[in-house]
Formats: sequence, C-alpha cells, structure tokens
Amino acid sequence: MITHFTYRNLVTRVVPSNEHYDWAKEVKEFDDTKSGVKGLVDAGVAKIPKFFVHPPKSLPAPSKTTLELPTIDFEGVESDGARRKEVVEEVRTAAGKWGFFRKVNHGVPLHIMEAMLEAIKRFHEQPVEDKMHLYSANSRQRVRFNSNVPQREYDSACWRDILTCVFHDDQLDLDAIPLACRKEVQEYVKCMIKLREIMAELLSEALGFSSDHLSRIECMKSEALACLYYPICPEPDKTLGTPKHSNTTFLTLLMQDTIGGLQILHDNQWVDVPPVRGALIANIGDLMQVISNDKFISVEHRVLAQPVGPRILVASFFTPSLRAGAKPFAPIKEILSDENPAIYREFLFKEYYEYYKTKGQDVTSALPHFRINE
Repeated sequence: MITHFTYRNLVTRVVPSNEHYDWAKEVKEFDDTKSGVKGLVDAGVAKIPKFFVHPPKSLPAPSKTTLELPTIDFEGVESDGARRKEVVEEVRTAAGKWGFFRKVNHGVPLHIMEAMLEAIKRFHEQPVEDKMHLYSANSRQRVRFNSNVPQREYDSACWRDILTCVFHDDQLDLDAIPLACRKEVQEYVKCMIKLREIMAELLSEALGFSSDHLSRIECMKSEALACLYYPICPEPDKTLGTPKHSNTTFLTLLMQDTIGGLQILHDNQWVDVPPVRGALIANIGDLMQVISNDKFISVEHRVLAQPVGPRILVASFFTPSLRAGAKPFAPIKEILSDENPAIYREFLFKEYYEYYKTKGQDVTSALPHFRINE
C-alpha cells in the first residue's frame, strides 16, 4: 500500500506504508509552501497528509442528539426596564448551564455580517502570492495567516486556515490588515466592541454586580479576531476542522456561515449548533469560569471537517487589556464566602495561556490545573 499527497507546488511524494514516517519533514514541506490547507485542495489531493489524521478515539461518531441551544432575543436590552431583567436572567441561566447561547436582534447589521464573511472568503481565496508574506506561526505578529501546524511532534493538524488580527486595548494599525478585507474587518470589529460592552454589562448584572464591574477590571478590553476558512475535505472522517477544546478567554463571539459543523459538549453529549442567518453565538471562556467561581461555565466544543465547503467562521476572542493582563486573576472576592470558597488559585493570564504550549493536544482545558486542591 502507498500513500500519495501533493503540495501547492505540485511536488508529489510516494511513501510506502512500512517506511519510517518522518513527521517533521512532512510538516516542513507543507509549511514551506505557505499556501495552507487550501493549497492542498487547489492541488487536487484525494488523500490528506498523514499529519492531519487524528486518532480514532478523537474522531466524532454521528450526533444523535436533538437538543436545542438556548436563544436569547436582545431586543430592548439597552433599556433598564423589565425586558433588561428578563435578558439578564436568560444570560445567567444559559451561561451557568450551557456556556453557549445564540443571540438574535443583537444590533450588528446583517449587511456588515455578510460583508465580513465574504471578505474573509475573498482573503483566503486570493492567489497564494498575495497572502504568503503574512504566513507565520509567530504569535507576536499581530496580523498573520497560517494553518495551525502543530508545534509538538506527532500532534495532529486540523483542516483549516486562519487569518488572525489582534487588537491590543482595542487598537491595531489598520494598514496592517490585508487590503482584501480591511474595510470589512474595521467595520465588524467596531460592532464587536459595542456588543462586548453590552455583554460585559449583562454578565456583570447576572453575577449580581453593578453593570460596570467587568468593564472596570478590563478583563475583555482586547480582542483577537480569528477568521477561519475550512476548505472542502476529501477525507472528513479522518480529521477535524478544530479539535475538542475550551477557550482560554473571557468571552468569545462567533459568526458562522450557512454550512455548519460546530458542536458543543453538553451533559456528555455532542450537540450540533446549526447556523441561523443573522444570529451570533456567545461562548463563555475558561477565565470567565474562573472569576465567576464556576457560576458560569466554559464548555468543550469542536468543528467537524466536511465533504462540502468552504466553510467560513469568524471568532472574536476577548482577553484582558495589557494593563489588566499583567495582574493576577482569581475568583472575584465579592462572590466568595465561607459557604462558597475560592475554587481556583491566583494566576497570570500569560501563565494560563502558556500551559497549553507545554501540554498540546494532551489537554483540552487548563481549568483543572489551576483548581485549589482540597
């Protein structure tokens, strides 16, 4: 038996099945093309490279659940009346029991959402020569394009490409954003910042605080925009678009196109989260679970590889301001009591993020590592 794979430059290797597999060499050959997974698809691969193959135990069985994600209507939420109290209660319940919920009438215009999806598709589908200068795995590069090549040997890659734009303290030089999507990213981020402020107020009130509590501690003052492109996959039963994980953030806002593939783990069952036109998905992150002392939960989720595509997803990850990120985080003291002691120890945001680098795919959540041992 032999395995074929072809790169963007049309170089083909034939690897006998009994030959020693050189993981590092295959990854380097792929990475050196700077064309991402789309480059493989454009080259007409019929079989995915071996380093994209995931262990059978991590691959999904068909979802059998028909559970429906909570949907919260944000109409009238900016008033201080009865509707606001209803939404706060709905947010408290969804954040505490699901960790995910769908938002409708959230104030982000549909034309801005659809323009953003089209712009991200346009960026990823432009000629390789026009985007390869951004190809980098350096997390310090605030605007970068890459393809999630694993850093630890024999970890599995995922079938996706990513354009990332990082706004520290809501700021980023707009000239650094690719021209193919610059205008749309600028407009979309403005909407995300406005919606983040509303979410910060609602989550603060849902925890029993004044509406400005989370804003004052600046725990969501920065954002990383991950613009994901999931090409059609020739062997979707062997890989994943994104593996099982929870987010190392305070809050994530997701926008999906019409294809779907997102699943969350709820009550030990994988639940499909089908796209709804004009809706956004709110996802509670690990750090929100920490500071709420488990009043809100961060749940594991994944994205399936698909035999159709491409699929576009835009994730807005909200993280601390540069100033707040230099201070330790822990459960909010006002939440704690003799009956409700702290579940987590103090730690720096960087410490939490770095933990994943040492563990790779051996861990899907760092929360247990930071729990206080009783």
